[in-house]
Amino acid sequence: MADMDMSQYLGAFLDETDDNVQRLDDLLLALEKNMTDMDVINEIFRSAHTLKGMAGTMGFTNMMGLTHAMEDRLDAARKGTRPLTEGDMNLLFKGLDTLQEMADSIRGGGNDSHIDVSEMVHELRNEGPAPAAAAPAQTQPAVSGGDSGLSSQDSEWVKKANEEGSNAYSVHVTLSQSCLLKAARAYMVVNRLEEMGEIFRAEPPTDALEKEEFEFDFTVYVATPAPAEEVKAAIEKIGDVQSAEVEEVKASESSAPAQTTAQAESAPSQETAPAQPAAPAQAAPAQAAPAKPAPAKKEGAKKSGQTVRVDIGRLDKLMNLVGELVISRARIERLVQEARLRQFDDTLSQLGRISGDIQELVTKLRMVPVSFTFDRFPRLIRDLCKTLNKNVELVLEGEDTELDRTVIDEIGDPMVHLIRNSMDHGIEHPEERKALGKPEKGILKIAAYQEGSGVVIEVSDDGAGIDPERVKQKAIERGIITEDRAAIMSDEEAQQLVLLPGFSMARQITDLSGRGVGMDAVKTKVEALGGQFDLASKKNEGTHVYIRLPLTLAIVLSLLIKVGDETYAISLENVEETIMVRKEDIKTVHGEPTTLLRGEVLSLNVLGDILGSDLGDERDRDEYPVVVVKIGKNKIGFIVSQLIGQQEIVIKSLGRFLSKIDGITGGTILGDGNVALILDVASFYSTKG
Repeated sequence: MADMDMSQYLGAFLDETDDNVQRLDDLLLALEKNMTDMDVINEIFRSAHTLKGMAGTMGFTNMMGLTHAMEDRLDAARKGTRPLTEGDMNLLFKGLDTLQEMADSIRGGGNDSHIDVSEMVHELRNEGPAPAAAAPAQTQPAVSGGDSGLSSQDSEWVKKANEEGSNAYSVHVTLSQSCLLKAARAYMVVNRLEEMGEIFRAEPPTDALEKEEFEFDFTVYVATPAPAEEVKAAIEKIGDVQSAEVEEVKASESSAPAQTTAQAESAPSQETAPAQPAAPAQAAPAQAAPAKPAPAKKEGAKKSGQTVRVDIGRLDKLMNLVGELVISRARIERLVQEARLRQFDDTLSQLGRISGDIQELVTKLRMVPVSFTFDRFPRLIRDLCKTLNKNVELVLEGEDTELDRTVIDEIGDPMVHLIRNSMDHGIEHPEERKALGKPEKGILKIAAYQEGSGVVIEVSDDGAGIDPERVKQKAIERGIITEDRAAIMSDEEAQQLVLLPGFSMARQITDLSGRGVGMDAVKTKVEALGGQFDLASKKNEGTHVYIRLPLTLAIVLSLLIKVGDETYAISLENVEETIMVRKEDIKTVHGEPTTLLRGEVLSLNVLGDILGSDLGDERDRDEYPVVVVKIGKNKIGFIVSQLIGQQEIVIKSLGRFLSKIDGITGGTILGDGNVALILDVASFYSTKG
C-alpha cells in the first residue's frame, strides 16, 4: 500500500531529480575552476542534501547512499579537513553521471538497486587521511540548553550569523505518538527550516533522522533572520508535529572543558570500531555552512509555487483541439464568403481574434528556452577537453530564445553531433594552434536568435576549418566525384560534399567520429523538422553551421498552390518569394530550364513533373507562376499551375504507412474540407542535386 502511495509522486520526483542533477552539473563545473569557493560548495551541498532527502523518502536507497557520500565529501571540504583535488572532482562528476543513470532507470520502469555504488561511496568517504575525516566528530558535543554547550566552531557560526543579521535558534520538535512516517516528517521540518535560513546542526544527526533512528523528538539548530515566533508557527503547521520549542542560541567565548573530556573518553571506542563505509557519515553528520540571511531563498521558493508542471501529452492534446478550431474557423469563413452573408462579418472577425489569441497562448505554453538543451553542453565540452587533451572555451548566447518543446527534444542529439565534430575535427590541439599563431585556447560558440518566424541556431569554431582540396581527394577516392568534376568545383561546392551520406574526413574511427553518420544525420534531422541546414567554412579560420528551425511544428503559415488539379501547401519558412516568368524569358542551360532573377541565374523545375501530375495543356502558357525557394545558400524556382495564397494550416500526420513518402511531410484540412499534402521542397532539390 505504501508503494502505491509513493508511486503517485514518482513523476514529480523524477522531474525534481532532473532539475537537481542539472543544477549540480552546473555548480560542479563552476567549482572546478575554483575548488576553494565556499559559496559554490555550500550551494552544491544544499542541492545534494535535497536530492538525498527526496531519494530517501521515495525509498531509493542506492541513490540516497551515493548522494549522502557526495554530501559528506563536500562537508569535509567546506570544514577544511580535506580540500578538494582534481581526482575528487572527477569522482563527483562520475557520481553525478551515476545518479542520472539511476534516474533514467527508474523512469524506464526499473529502480536503482541494480547499480552498484559501494565502490564509489567508499572512494568518496575514505580518500585522504583517516584522522582528518574523524576530526569533525570531536566538535559535536551534546547541547542541552539554549545558550550553553556550544563548540568553538558552533560559536563561530553563531557569531557570523549574528554579524549578518540572523539569529541562531535551537528548535526542539516533538512529533505526535501516532505519527507513522517519522523520517518523512523530520525531512519536512528540516526542509522548511532550510527555506527559512541555514541549518548548522541536528540532534540526532540528519542521517539518523532519515533512518528513523530517534524516538518522537529531535532538535535542529538554525540561523535565520526570521523571528522565533515565525519559526515556531512554520514548524507547527507541518502535519504530525505536536509541538515546536524555539530558543535563541548565544555564542560562548570558549568550549566547556567537561565536554572536551567527555569527547576524549568516547574517542577510543570510536577508533577501535572497524572501518565501514557508513562510519564517516555517523561521525560527521551533514551540516550546513555558516548561516546566511535567506530572503532570496524564501522569495525563490515562493516563485516556484507559481508554476505548474504539465504533462507534454496534455499540451499536445490541447494543441490538437486548437488546430481543429483553426480548421473549423477557416471552413466557416469560406462558407460565409460563398453565401455573401455580410451580417456575420463582425462575429467572424471576433471569432478570428479569440481563436488567434488562444492559438498564440497554447503555442507559448509549449515554448521552452533553448537553454533546456544548451545547459548540458558545458559538461560535454569539459569531458571532451579531457578526452581529446584540448583547451576549449564554450561561449553560449541567446539561451533565452524559445522553441517548441517538440523541436527542442528533437534537436538535442544533432547538436551533440555538431559539437563533437567541432571538437574532434575542427579545433586544433594547443601546440598546433600556437604554431599557427592562434591563441592556445580554442573558441566554440553556440548562439540562438530569432529570425523572421523561425529560430536560427549557429554553431561556430575558430579551428582548422574544412580543407576543400582534401575533401575533393576523399570524394575521388570513394568514387563520389570524378577528377574532372573536382577540377571545376568551387571551394564552397567541395565543402558541401561533407553533407553526403556516409562521407567522413576522419583518418581513423574513434568513439567520437569517423563512421560517416555525423553531418548527414544532422542535416536529415533538421530537414525532417521542417528546417534548413547551411554550412560555411574557411581553411585555418573555422567553420560556421546554421540551423534554421520553425518555432512550432503544429500550426504553421503556408503558401497554397495548385499543381494540375491538386492543391498543395508549402511552409512559408521555405518560400523566398513568388514571381511570374514569361515563356520567352526561360532559357536552357546545360539541359536545365533557367531564368534571370535580378541579374542572377535561377534554376527552374516543373513541380508537376516531380510529383507526376497531369498538367495537360498548361505547358503552352505564355506566363508561369513560380515559387522561389531558398535551400541553404541556393535558390531554386518551382513552376506551378496556380498560386492560391497564404493560409494557416494544421499539420496532420499521414500515419505509419504514408509517412515515408519522399517530399511529403504531412497533410492538412483546408477550409473547403478537402485534404492538401504538405510538400518538403528541400528534399526535391537534394534528390535532384
